[in-house]
Amino acid sequence: MSQFSMEPDNISTTRTILTHSPVVSGPWRDAWRAFQHNKMALIGLSVIVFFVIIALIAPWIAPFEYKEQNLVSRLQPPSAEHWFGTDDLGRDLLSRTLYGARISLWVGFLSVICSMIVGTALGLIAGFYGKWADMIISRLFDILLAFPGILLAIAIVAILGPSLENALYAIAIVNVPTYGRLVRSKVLSVKTEEYITSARALGANNARIILRYILPNSLTPIIVQGTLGIGTAIIEAAALGFLGLGAQPPEPEWGKMLSDSRQYIQNGPWTVIFPGISIMLTVLGFNLMGDGLRDVLDPRAKH
Repeated sequence: MSQFSMEPDNISTTRTILTHSPVVSGPWRDAWRAFQHNKMALIGLSVIVFFVIIALIAPWIAPFEYKEQNLVSRLQPPSAEHWFGTDDLGRDLLSRTLYGARISLWVGFLSVICSMIVGTALGLIAGFYGKWADMIISRLFDILLAFPGILLAIAIVAILGPSLENALYAIAIVNVPTYGRLVRSKVLSVKTEEYITSARALGANNARIILRYILPNSLTPIIVQGTLGIGTAIIEAAALGFLGLGAQPPEPEWGKMLSDSRQYIQNGPWTVIFPGISIMLTVLGFNLMGDGLRDVLDPRAKH
């Protein structure tokens, strides 16, 4: 009987423990909780999500085909039919701006991913192996950094030929040293830690040490820089498009739209306002989110 009489107490104790159990914690969960308390970072994330959704559903929400011309309706101001007005060829600016989000975000994300992969690989090799490998890779980075980024991108596109794909390659190449040097400096500090020495003592080879221990502990600055780098890549793509070295007609890239409309600023200011605002908001969103990630993931950045 005593055994049965204790059961309710055990059940209530178990319920109390479950009710007051601590919140599951972890570095990434803690970072997300801290990120949620940063209002500006959340605003940046909201802006990015908005433009990503717009880019994904552009074919379904665009009122007109982005390359459909109607010379009778050229340079029409914003109206009920054309919310953003029309350009010099009578094309609907709202539709072109929506499709432009697809191009700008595609270039931004893909160029940064390529830069991160190549730069991270070179930085890991330079920082971990050192000696001649570090010397060659570091000199390569120094050569690339000796030129202003946009001028080097212009030179690369001029050699490869004007196109959106070549502009993407140029932007990726220009930004490789940024990630490479960042990873190299992180590897130089991480590889002297005691757990790396312990891994060597246990017989772990270099590849396992790099992939299992060094790379995961070097991801924080890469993630922060990558987020900020997307905004920079979008600006660089817009600059190349403005110069006629990026997307080619009739592709509705925001920088190219600004270039095509610059002679109509007085007669049709809406032709430059909406693409310009789109570039500004997208880059601002990535910068705000990147600053928030830096505050959350980098303890030295916390005030």
